[in-house]
Amino acid sequence: MKKKVEKSLQLEKLAPDPNITSARAGRSVTLVGALVNAILVLLKFVAGILGHSQALIADAVHSVSDLFTDAIVLLGLRIGGKAPDEGHQFGHARIETLASAIVGLALIATALYLGIEAALNIYRHTEYHPTKLALIGAGVSIAFKEALYHYTVRTGRRIKSQLIIANAWHHRSDALSSVAVLLGVTGTLINPSWYILASFAALLVSFFIVKVGLAILRNSLREFTDTAPPSEILDKIIDCTRSVKGVRDMHDLRVRTSGGLYQMETHIVVDGQLTVAEGHKIAKAVENCLAEEIEDLDRVIVHVDPAIVEKETG
Repeated sequence: MKKKVEKSLQLEKLAPDPNITSARAGRSVTLVGALVNAILVLLKFVAGILGHSQALIADAVHSVSDLFTDAIVLLGLRIGGKAPDEGHQFGHARIETLASAIVGLALIATALYLGIEAALNIYRHTEYHPTKLALIGAGVSIAFKEALYHYTVRTGRRIKSQLIIANAWHHRSDALSSVAVLLGVTGTLINPSWYILASFAALLVSFFIVKVGLAILRNSLREFTDTAPPSEILDKIIDCTRSVKGVRDMHDLRVRTSGGLYQMETHIVVDGQLTVAEGHKIAKAVENCLAEEIEDLDRVIVHVDPAIVEKETG
């Protein structure tokens, strides 16, 4: 029996910390993205210059912003993944939330840049006469950035990181801007009078990117203001808590989100004649139920209140 206990303790020591594992996965996918972004910036600049495509050169400038967001993501992961300390007793997850907000703002800024540039080109009837080299450059960019989006968003969902998911959408915004370039170059090669097609496509893409950026920013602001989760999550928490044997009632449920994970506390009412140990056991059963039923749960605190027994008057 003693050997089994010792073996169990050894396995616990050898088991990797899930927070450390998630941080490593987040850093790895972001570094891969940064390397791809650096290569694509160089590729699009060269293809844009040699292929006589101002739109592709502008797209390369847009890709430079991806390197900026990659740096923000890496910084957010490094600081946000730190364990709680005396100065930050609830951890540093809100740093990730702040980084997500910055990525959202970067997406909005990118969209405004693309939209204003496209609107000016439409107004001025700016003409470009790109070659097939620009077409190849845009096609390669779309393929790599879309693959990078799927790789990054899958990793973000697996490690439950809103910051990584936000960065994935920044990769997709780059792919969409390259789609606008591809349409414009293709149209111009088919018929030179269709040169304006790229500008209209870029204008349409800019609206979509703004929508995504605002959604990311809204989610970040909800965390900063400790907004409660949707009613279906709250109902699930209430149902789970009240289903535990020994729980007579519950009240004062509070739930907030930090770093994409739920932090909650609640009061349960139990038989006032129970011992402290028995009440504690019921509280632990509630915690276990919530851990199994509620996804993205970070921590839960359960307070035990005794049921008030009215004295009989005779």
